[in-house]
Amino acid sequence: MKKIGYVLSGGGVRGVAHLGVIQALNESGIKPDLISGTSAGAIAGAFIAAGYQPKEIVQIIKDVGIFSFSNILFRKQGIFKMKAFEEIYKKYIPHDSFENLNLPLYATATDIVKGESVYFHSGTLSKALMASSCVPVVFEPITIDGKLFLDGGIVNNLPVEPLIGTCDKIIGVHVNAISTNQAHLHMKDLADRSFHLALSSAVRLKEKQCDLFIEPPEMTKFGMFDMDTIDEVYNYAYYYTHGMQKQIEAFKKDL
Repeated sequence: MKKIGYVLSGGGVRGVAHLGVIQALNESGIKPDLISGTSAGAIAGAFIAAGYQPKEIVQIIKDVGIFSFSNILFRKQGIFKMKAFEEIYKKYIPHDSFENLNLPLYATATDIVKGESVYFHSGTLSKALMASSCVPVVFEPITIDGKLFLDGGIVNNLPVEPLIGTCDKIIGVHVNAISTNQAHLHMKDLADRSFHLALSSAVRLKEKQCDLFIEPPEMTKFGMFDMDTIDEVYNYAYYYTHGMQKQIEAFKKDL
């Protein structure tokens, strides 16, 4: 059998869509041998690599609010820090290490001084996940080995690079397809929309490096931090992926 790699984009609460996609792929007989993710994709990938099933992860997200700003501590300078998230990761993945995961995982973060992607794949898992999902301006940077890191999606929102030459087949999942059917845009949506428009050309280039690319449309109708949409996001991605059976069967024939 050929080695399959999954590359999972960032997206806040939209990252729950990764779990719907992975559940549908599981039911189609496709499972990853390696995962590369950034931000929400790195978090989803870590829990999958630790042995959790997609629906179990959805419940954990609901229970502890991984993508919620309620899990933050306020600092005097007006920037949040991520200590509560570290405690969540250690609770559900107690060994807290890449080496003890069931599957190899790459978590992408941005070295904010050098302006380049760093792909964590060994050492302390919780630190790498916090670095990968550290939203700029909202959170203070995460320091690892004296370097400052922010959200991996700033530079690379579909980190296919660690899979090139490592996997025989790559499945890309992008959960930030921009809705073109929104009649009204709120101010809070503009920064999100602008950010993903700026990244869209890079994502299109990465798409060409994937053997199967899954991008549920209209994803920006779901807010990045709207915890009330978790079930809707999961189901939307799950049924969309099941609707891709023709492409999935063609992918499987070449395994």
